[in-house]
Formats: sequence, structure tokens, C-alpha cells
Amino acid sequence: MTQNRYVRTETSGGIATVTIDRPAKLNALNPEVIAGIDEAFVALRDDGDLRVVILTGAGDKAFVAGADIGVLAEMGTLTGAEVSRAGQEVLRRIERFPRPVIAAVGGYALGGGCELALACHLRIASERARFGLPEVGLGIIPGYGGTVRLARLVGLGRAAEMILTGEMVDGKRAAEIGLANVVVPHEELMDRARTLAGRIAGNAPVAVEMALASLYGAEENSMENALAFEATLFGLLASTDDMKEGMAAFLEKRRPLFGGS
Repeated sequence: MTQNRYVRTETSGGIATVTIDRPAKLNALNPEVIAGIDEAFVALRDDGDLRVVILTGAGDKAFVAGADIGVLAEMGTLTGAEVSRAGQEVLRRIERFPRPVIAAVGGYALGGGCELALACHLRIASERARFGLPEVGLGIIPGYGGTVRLARLVGLGRAAEMILTGEMVDGKRAAEIGLANVVVPHEELMDRARTLAGRIAGNAPVAVEMALASLYGAEENSMENALAFEATLFGLLASTDDMKEGMAAFLEKRRPLFGGS
């Protein structure tokens, strides 16, 4: 287990749980929290046994309730751009993390907190979850990638409605529009996240990593380039021990034992 002031990491059975632990401030993002999140993911990247990461917030009220307004209020033109880019870079590293990252959202995911959830690969919401990008009510816009990722996830019209009104959507509505993969009873949130993580962790690790790479590579490429990249990854996987084990296990009607090579 690694730990700092506001972000703690616990790992068991190839599944890491990263918890943003600032409940008195509803886990709001300040520079120290953002740095702690980044440090946690940098450290996890080098864990060869890691299969899945669950990202969540401490307490029953919030995943992350947004950025620290006291910090944002001090921004000028140059510092505002710097704050935006710094946050974007951290969230981009999460989006590009080679193993799946699941956001377990059990309360408010507003502003930067919503953007943090959007940067994760999967999102599980409890019935208490509230997603929103209220920045226009503060005279700014989402600055950590929210205007880009939300539209890609739920469509331009729904993203425009959420961003231009600043209104929140609950967990049920988030699941209906594709912002969350599923909504569950609040008391089941972490169990469901661990169950999903376990299902992913049981698959061939290299194949999971390459599936993520292909999915997100396609977002940034033409159809032709994306298909070529997929074919290249498919060919690379054909040379792995995990592919041989997976195929053999299927033909022999047994559970595969993947070694990650």
C-alpha cells in the first residue's frame, strides 16, 4: 500500500484501489490532490502484477466535488491556461494508462471530478451519484478535457445541454445516456466495482492492454489507420503464450491460466 496526504493506494490480487481522501472538502481537487493522483498512477504503471485500477472518493457524499474554487479564483489569463494544461496532462495519463481504470462514483462528480471520471475507461455509479459540469455558472468552462470527452461519450447534443446549463444528472440518467456504464444501489458500489475488476483481471492481460490501446487509438485516427493498428495488435497477440493458452483452454473445455506473456 502506498499513501500520501490526500491520495491512498491499496493493492490486492492484481486490483489496485486508488482513493481520493479529502472528505472534509468533498474530495475537491487542489494542486496537491492532483499531484497525488498523478503520483499514484505513475507508481502503479510499473507494477507488473497489476491488472485493473478502481478510482474512488472517500466518504458517502462525493467522488470528487470539483476543483478547489479558492485556487481557481486567483487565476489570470496565463495562470488559467497553465492550470488547465496541468490538469489535462494528469487526466490524459489516466486515459492512456495501459490497464483498465474503473471510476466508482458514489456521490458528487462535479467539474473537475466529472472530468476525472470521464478520463477513466469505465464508470460505475451509485444511486447517489450526481454528475455535472457547472463551470459556466462560475464564468469559466470545463478545463480538464470535459468539453472533449463528454461529447465523445454521450453525443454532442447531450454534452452541450449539460455544459451550457451546468445542470447535474443523477446516476440513473447517467446510465441512460451512456455517461455511466451501470447504476447500482449505493451500498453495493464498491462490491460491484471489484466484481467488474475481477472479471477483467481474469482475462489475458496483454490482450486487455492491447484492446484498450486499439479502442483509444481509434478515437484519434482515421478508419483506415485505426483498422491497420488493430490488425497489427491482433498479429502481435497471435505470438503470445496467453493466446496459445486461451485457445488450448477453450478447446480442452477448461479455464485458462494466463501468465501475462
